[in-house]
Amino acid sequence: MFASILKMIVGSKNERYLKSLTPTVDKITSLEPAMQALEQGQLQTRISELRQEAANGRSLDEMLPEVFAMVREAGRRTMDMRHFDVQLIGGMVLHQGKIAEMKTGEGKTLVATLPAVLNALSGKGVHLVTVNDYLARRDAAWMGAIYNYLGLSVGTILHGLTDEERKEAYGADITYGTNNEFGFDYLRDNMKFYKEHLVQREHNFAIVDEVDSILIDEARTPLIISGPAEESTAQYSRVATSIPMLKPEVHFTKDEKARTVLLTDEGVARCEEIFKIENLYDPAHISLQHHVLQGLRAHHLYARDVDYIVKDDQVIIVDEFTGRLMPGRRYSDGLHQSLEAKEGVKVESENQTLASITFQNYFRMYKKLSGMTGTADTEAVEFRQIYGLEVAVIPTHRPMVRLDHPDIIYKTQQEKFAAIVNDLRDLHKKGQPVLVGTISIEKSEMLSQMLKKAGVPHDVLNAKQHEREAQIVAEAGHKGRVTIATNMAGRGTDIKLGEGVKEQGGLFILGTERHESRRIDNQLRGRSGRQGDPGASRFYLALDDDLMRLFGSDRLKGIMEKLGMQEGEAIENRMVSKAIENAQKRVEGHNFEIRKQLLDFDNVMNQQREVIYSRRRHYMETEAPEEVLLDFVDEMIDDICAPLEMSKQGPSEEDLEIVAARMEETFNLRWDPAQGAFDKETLRQAVVERFKSLRAAAPDHYGEILRYFLLEALDKHWKEHLLNMDHLRDGIGLRGYGQKDPKQEYKREGFELFQGLLGMIADTTVRHLSRLQIRAEVREEEFQHKEKAGDLQYQGAQDGQEKKAQPKKRTAPKVGRNDPCTCGSGKKYKKCCGAKG
Repeated sequence: MFASILKMIVGSKNERYLKSLTPTVDKITSLEPAMQALEQGQLQTRISELRQEAANGRSLDEMLPEVFAMVREAGRRTMDMRHFDVQLIGGMVLHQGKIAEMKTGEGKTLVATLPAVLNALSGKGVHLVTVNDYLARRDAAWMGAIYNYLGLSVGTILHGLTDEERKEAYGADITYGTNNEFGFDYLRDNMKFYKEHLVQREHNFAIVDEVDSILIDEARTPLIISGPAEESTAQYSRVATSIPMLKPEVHFTKDEKARTVLLTDEGVARCEEIFKIENLYDPAHISLQHHVLQGLRAHHLYARDVDYIVKDDQVIIVDEFTGRLMPGRRYSDGLHQSLEAKEGVKVESENQTLASITFQNYFRMYKKLSGMTGTADTEAVEFRQIYGLEVAVIPTHRPMVRLDHPDIIYKTQQEKFAAIVNDLRDLHKKGQPVLVGTISIEKSEMLSQMLKKAGVPHDVLNAKQHEREAQIVAEAGHKGRVTIATNMAGRGTDIKLGEGVKEQGGLFILGTERHESRRIDNQLRGRSGRQGDPGASRFYLALDDDLMRLFGSDRLKGIMEKLGMQEGEAIENRMVSKAIENAQKRVEGHNFEIRKQLLDFDNVMNQQREVIYSRRRHYMETEAPEEVLLDFVDEMIDDICAPLEMSKQGPSEEDLEIVAARMEETFNLRWDPAQGAFDKETLRQAVVERFKSLRAAAPDHYGEILRYFLLEALDKHWKEHLLNMDHLRDGIGLRGYGQKDPKQEYKREGFELFQGLLGMIADTTVRHLSRLQIRAEVREEEFQHKEKAGDLQYQGAQDGQEKKAQPKKRTAPKVGRNDPCTCGSGKKYKKCCGAKG
């Protein structure tokens, strides 16, 4: 009670915060006449001066009023768009590293130009993150007029660019791109061998457009770069033909909420009969067991045209939140291969993780992060807990007048869709445009067929029409237009009302189903009522909708029966609407836990990733890689010589022999204990002399040789470590049965694996270099080293003619790729020395 009275007197926290920004808005406005008097050249000169002041230590906060006033003037001159006062407030919120919640149509794209220009003065780059390539290209070109007018450069990161083009785009003052491209570029940079090939600069400041979509919806799936594993794909097709022989509830049970399946005892026996094996749980058949479970998930939990589509003989994932296609993304752990086998398309090789990161951990690398969206307040707790981001709700430029009708509820989906078609026919005749929101491609196409039969002209916008997305959405506000959209397809494109539409009541939003998240429903509603335009919205529900069926309580059905609903009859009831909202809250909480668990596990990997990537960058950039090598040598000699220091009476003959054997095994140095002095320093000097001989053999390339072996060993063992961590995580949940916390066990065992990884990197590097022999085919001083297109070419210094190394005569018989390797390992040549090249 007291809190409510206090809020009425002093205002909410958000209101007090916005009020504190008002004096700065007044200051920016007071500078407007002075800015209008400046020519373009004078504005650019002043921007250059401010750059220098920022480099000399002046804070960006001090420059904010002047810079915002310049950007406002540039917007007015180049685009005839003068930033509103609420847009200035939004720009300040973004600059302070917060999330600005601004309603659809309030000009978020224009708002971003204010903090982008201000923070670009630091010279460290600003990243503007969008949800797809179209918006990145559009916004960079559209807002580029302002940046170019002020003398700033703009870059765009799109799918398919070369490394040179990416490096140029990242070198610009302001860079637009998608969250996927920024994240993958980071991972790819940490797989390169030469620092000249790196494309990204430091992670300074990012403004994330549609921040809830990118940092929450898409954060359930990590970014993964993978390579093909050496496993046959025939098993997937074999299992796919056998899945129809297994019956639900008899041979297996499924959990639609968690998307998991479990074999019953009858199912295990049936599998053993089908595949003619004695025990499905025998370790020899663990792979088959995994294939069967993934096959059951693919056939019974993942639906075509809902979770994925088949296009150009490929299974392409459909984003469950936006309805957009996600080409290039694949389900992990063999699920994607199971879907390919189910649909009868080519089964691609299973992949092994080479590099991965979650969006949470990628975006937390930025020194300053901010974002903007129409709907963030419902997820404010997650933004604060995961990213440390506060949400500020910015008032609209003009009052919101959209009319939001209460939900209307039917008993079955059939009755619901019949009512929707009737209402759409009436709205179309009236001339009022309608945007219809569905939750899947399947529902969109079903409704489209019903409207065709009813003679209602319409457009269908879903993942299959991705190329026409923006154009269809932009025209959705024209008179009499009916547009069916999957979830929030077309997000980021403004819907402007056509001529005569305001008189008909504005754009009508018709939701065919409640989404799992209230925020997605609010986004759909938010497409109507921009900039004070009239509009209306209503959701149509049925008791057998997925949300109601999976998460709605049985009590809800009891309420409906007590109300005595007849076939085709609809009700509007606050109690039912409240029950639906509670169901949505439960799903939001469930999804938050999924994302949080993903992050908890990735935090362990992230600590390891930071160590490995920082070491990798050091190996790549250091001018003295030999120091790294000598540190390895010191650690390894300490370990090898430990037996010599343990005995108080001095080392025994047996100890000396063990140390000598390990020295030969590790450093390729044969040591006879009878030779005399045998201590750590003597051994270290012997190893150092071994490496000095390498330097003498290739003085000009010694550093590059060391760097190559360091990076090669690190990459090889890091890839193996990622696979081991994947296997550890897959089975760690079973520790719960032993009364142990799976997360703590994952941290403990992951740390042990990581310690082993660091040791193996050092061991492999030193072993390979200790056995390396450099033979010069020609005298070094006669040639000048040139690197071109990955080949080594030599040019004569005396006659200027290009020479080629003479081919060596073979002194031993040729070894075939599939012959046993000559080194005696027992492996095939192509898998052993042949693979090393």
